[in-house]
Amino acid sequence: MSRSYYEASARERLAGVVDAGSFHEFVPPAARVTSPHLAQLDQPVAFDDGVVVGRATLAGRPVLVAAQEGGFLGGAIGEVHGAKLLGLIERARTERPAALLFLFDSGGVRLHEANAGLVAVSELIRAILRARRDGVRCLGLIGGAGGCFGGTGLIARCCDRLVMSEEGRLAMSGPEVIETARGVEEFDSRDRALVWRVTGGKHRYLLGEADRLVEDDVDQFRAAAADLLDSEAGLTLAAVEREHARLQQRWQRFADCDDAPEIWQRLGVDNPAEVPLLPLDQFLAVADGCRSAP
Repeated sequence: MSRSYYEASARERLAGVVDAGSFHEFVPPAARVTSPHLAQLDQPVAFDDGVVVGRATLAGRPVLVAAQEGGFLGGAIGEVHGAKLLGLIERARTERPAALLFLFDSGGVRLHEANAGLVAVSELIRAILRARRDGVRCLGLIGGAGGCFGGTGLIARCCDRLVMSEEGRLAMSGPEVIETARGVEEFDSRDRALVWRVTGGKHRYLLGEADRLVEDDVDQFRAAAADLLDSEAGLTLAAVEREHARLQQRWQRFADCDDAPEIWQRLGVDNPAEVPLLPLDQFLAVADGCRSAP
């Protein structure tokens, strides 16, 4: 029976992705570790501060896993939230699991905590790069209702591999942030078709940023993550240089494009206007026939 990844809570996604009964939580709600900043502002707190972290197995192999709860303050990263993620990454460098698995669902930095959230994001980026340098495989899953934006989007792109659904969204700036900064003429955050064209899983897959695109189904996310346990891991200077060259080429190729369909056409998609309506199997047939890494 299909279970929507998009509609599930962080704990429901986590339970469906890892092996049944294998998850052991670090700093559980019973520990009542909450953000001191939210309490000072008379804001609601959560006893897990919007992120679940722990140890589990996936396809019988040990993994460390974190799942963000988009339903609590948009899954935003604050001091405690960030500290839990940072501790998990540092543990991975010692335990060397088969993978460090992130179930992203976050709008980025928690504005209530300002500098504390920004510092947390910078620490997390450095920690992931250190872990990858040490050979820890970092896998990200994106398909939650909150998307993956801001500092969380940066963290996600530091992973070795990403799995997305069409409903997943990934970008540096969220739609509302762009609209606030540049006006509705630049980006209408209420235009759902536009939001998904520009930030959604299909676009990210065509650009080569998502390594797997799956249906909005918990079991499909699980299968993709399990399959990527044997993907290449590690971070080298040569790999970073290749990525920089790829990004420069992308800028040169697409900088004058105003919307995603223009990019798709340049990538070789014959009928770009049809892309948002294509079922996944048909889309993958089209995408894999023309997909490049600009």
